[in-house]
Amino acid sequence: MNRLMSLAYLTSHRCNVAQSFRVAHEAGYQAVGLRLHPNAPGGPCQPLLGDAALLREALAVQRDTGMGVLDLEIIRIGEGFELHTWDALLAAGQALGARAVLVAGDDPVRSRLADHYAALCEHLARHGLTADLEFMPWTPVACARDAVDVLQRAGEPANAGILVDALHVGRSHTSLDDVRAIPRQWLHYAQICDAEAGTHFDTEALIFTAREERSLPGEGTIDVAGIFKALPADLPVSVEVISKRRESQYDPLAWATTCFQASASFV
Repeated sequence: MNRLMSLAYLTSHRCNVAQSFRVAHEAGYQAVGLRLHPNAPGGPCQPLLGDAALLREALAVQRDTGMGVLDLEIIRIGEGFELHTWDALLAAGQALGARAVLVAGDDPVRSRLADHYAALCEHLARHGLTADLEFMPWTPVACARDAVDVLQRAGEPANAGILVDALHVGRSHTSLDDVRAIPRQWLHYAQICDAEAGTHFDTEALIFTAREERSLPGEGTIDVAGIFKALPADLPVSVEVISKRRESQYDPLAWATTCFQASASFV
């Protein structure tokens, strides 16, 4: 397999940073994704920020395993966005050699969202990071066309990106043609999983599936094969499969390996 495969945070959410490096290495991945900042107030994340001992441990295991860091989670751009809220996250990412930051667009005022996204891109560029805006159907950036519009309004910064998650393609008004239309320079990686496809789910159901109960690629009705045929063949892939219902049957390594093997045939 020529693609870089990354173990996403949600797939390894039971692991701390050092453990995720070890698990990813043993399961055959080349990189990991880390959630060092909660996705919502009080939400789960991997402890590291502000803890020098944990960072030293993570860096030591990273050197031993050769694991890269594909992406960091998560920066949310809301109405009261403050750029320097994220400085500790970016400093840790720079130390770990991260490539990208996952960005969510939570501001319903599109012009303000675009302005803040442009400022974020400029700030991330100083740290050598891309700003990958993920469209999610329960947010103001609900589909691929919305994400394209934000990047265009922001002036198309050099490190701007759009993150394609198979789950959100399958549950939003995003067609394969919309995926194909995303400029190549805006694609830095994509996320793979599966679920029941459709645009009829309410917000609670959308969020529950995204955060707690995804399916392995090939188990659902999302056109995972079509999505990844529509994306560049060399695009790094983040394997993002969380299933709290099923994970109790697996230790973190066995689950990461199962998710890797299920994803491999689609990429």
